[in-house]
Amino acid sequence: MLRTIYDEDHEAFRKTLRAFIEKEMLPHSEQWFEDGLVPRELFRKLGELGYFGIEVPEEYGGAGLETFKYTAILAEEVIGAGTAIGGGSVHVELCLPYLKAYATEEQKRRWFPGFITGETMFAIAMTEPGAGSDLAGMKTTARLSDDGSHYILNGAKTFITGGVQADRVIVCARTSPATENDRRHGISLLVVDTTLPGYTVGRKLDKIGLRTSDTAELSFVDVAVPVEDLLGEQDRGFMYLGHNLPRERLGIAVGAFAQARTAVDLAQNYTLERQVFGTPVAKFQNTKFELATCKAHVDAMEAVIDRAIEAIDDGMFSPAEAASVKLFCTETASVVIDKCLQLHGGYGYMNEYPIARLYTDNRVNRIYGGTSEVMKTIIAKSMGL
Repeated sequence: MLRTIYDEDHEAFRKTLRAFIEKEMLPHSEQWFEDGLVPRELFRKLGELGYFGIEVPEEYGGAGLETFKYTAILAEEVIGAGTAIGGGSVHVELCLPYLKAYATEEQKRRWFPGFITGETMFAIAMTEPGAGSDLAGMKTTARLSDDGSHYILNGAKTFITGGVQADRVIVCARTSPATENDRRHGISLLVVDTTLPGYTVGRKLDKIGLRTSDTAELSFVDVAVPVEDLLGEQDRGFMYLGHNLPRERLGIAVGAFAQARTAVDLAQNYTLERQVFGTPVAKFQNTKFELATCKAHVDAMEAVIDRAIEAIDDGMFSPAEAASVKLFCTETASVVIDKCLQLHGGYGYMNEYPIARLYTDNRVNRIYGGTSEVMKTIIAKSMGL
């Protein structure tokens, strides 16, 4: 079926992006995989390409486009090429919406120039060692100083994508105690300068997948964060997190779709070339049936994704709908990619084959941004169950 959500401008961007990937990324992807992160230089080149500024308002130097479509195109093209932009995805997909929605005029003028160029990379720190999906259970605290000039930040975060290289991190911290009736009360967002004394990047975590995306542990010991770096209003952070989660979950779903589509292409090409008993593997009925099933799954995912992208651009994308899209696409992608790896036989288990990396990269989609179990809870609640 012909995709109708992208126009000539989108396809021109896709063409430019493909040339950029071919020249600036693919020759270095294997080294980045071994290093476990992309170089800072890539962020600056993405800034020069204009990607980081697409959704930044014009008055701050951006293109001022209110659309998720360019983000979706980047995910499709980067994943399809078998490479990655590391923390660059979090910089745009997760952090930018918070800055646009809740930063003051002064903060925007201070932060957006470096954001657009890639000189100032942002990450967001929600998850803690003892509180995964339960954000209301976070223990990190930020106490306002006696003179009211700064917050004193103490605590720890883990699984922070882009945390190794970030220059600013949006840290979720408790600024007031939870109330008896509302565990979510008292959480605030601080945009923390990572060079401040007491801010420490711990281990770069050793993941089974997404190895080119740096993931870190962070710790804070009496970090003095200026009150000017409070994002939004104090104690309203949980509401802000809930407002932006649908976009984050759609981003994960788009990535899962792109992974599944790429896996089908890889399996189709491999089985056409690979011969068993003198016959291409693609000629066996089982292979045809498996690939046909996978193609049908990918077609269904594409329809769901395209409908969701239009909905979020129109401001009509609810948290329950985001949960449904994420649940369907991540769970379906895991089935598709598993089948495609199986069609590769033993070679599918080797890291030198892209399908193996897709298999491990895909697994976290059902965990981060809210587990599949959490998605089911949200959907069930929206059904009145």
